Amino acid sequence: MQLSLIPQLKHTNSDNFFLLAGPCAIEGEDMALRIAERVVAITDALKIPYVFKGSFKKANRSRLDSFTGIGDEKALKILQKVSKTFEVPTITDIHTEQDAEMAAEYVDVLQIPAFLARQTDLLVAAAKTGKTINIKKGQFMSPESMKHAVTKITESGNDKAWITDRGTMFGYQDMVVDFRGVPTMRQYAPVVLDVTHSLQQPNQSTGVTGGRPALIGTMARAGIAAGVDGLFMETHFDPANAKSDGANMLDLSLLEKLLSDLVAIREVIVRL
Repeated sequence: MQLSLIPQLKHTNSDNFFLLAGPCAIEGEDMALRIAERVVAITDALKIPYVFKGSFKKANRSRLDSFTGIGDEKALKILQKVSKTFEVPTITDIHTEQDAEMAAEYVDVLQIPAFLARQTDLLVAAAKTGKTINIKKGQFMSPESMKHAVTKITESGNDKAWITDRGTMFGYQDMVVDFRGVPTMRQYAPVVLDVTHSLQQPNQSTGVTGGRPALIGTMARAGIAAGVDGLFMETHFDPANAKSDGANMLDLSLLEKLLSDLVAIREVIVRL
């Protein structure tokens, strides 16, 4: 699954799915370390390969007054501290070619946002850093079209790519995951299901994205049953007061039970 190439990644000899999880955005050092400490404890106990997720800045916001970050270098240094403190790799999303070069100095995996999955210059710049690249499937793209996004990475000299499905736009305010796309995209790269963003309800009249977090467990179980290689989920100890995407985040207190259930499902799937 191209996991052993990532420094510090543990438990790659298990048959478990891997997990990309953390807050939507880095709001500060204490919150990042607090979330990381809890998730690391859970994933170590369950032997789940784990990558800490946190955006160093949020460039795609509905409103001008939305939270975008605490400062690029400050947030990236916090991600680096999480990695060194807990000996786990980290992932952050990038939006420009300059972001790729800067973020690669601090994190192990660069993530291409769904809206930018066709941006050739960005994909090439990310690939040339030599980091693992996680490409989120555009909400407007078919599973088959993701082959070309992956090819842009590989033809730039980098064979470390993942695809993350975060759903397809259904009308103006809903996302729907078509699980038929999982086996298709697994022909091109390991496939991750973005459990929390696939439950977003964007384009609200308030300019603040909504969500359906009560369905996180349902979506995650369906993803494991469909054979995804990994899961992506945003989690926070106080989603209601998170500075970004709180409406579709998983409360951190619910994570251990959910992951335990998913590991049990995965064990059955592997035996089939």
